[in-house]
Amino acid sequence: MCRSIKTLRPPMTPHVDDDDIRAAALQYVRKVSGFRAPAAHNRQAFDQAVDAVAEATRHLLADLEVRGAAAT
Repeated sequence: MCRSIKTLRPPMTPHVDDDDIRAAALQYVRKVSGFRAPAAHNRQAFDQAVDAVAEATRHLLADLEVRGAAAT
């Protein structure tokens, strides 16, 4: 849990894929929950949280307007 979540928006990270988004979501949920790996009885809640954070991240990155950034 010592690794920082990296910035995923362009131009900081020009090419972001689903693995990058999922890794950031996992790090976030680990940090917030305090669990590196949840117990079996918490696995579903943990996995659902990672999925929800990843989806929210996808929407955020798709909707951000970065002013002054070159169009790609």
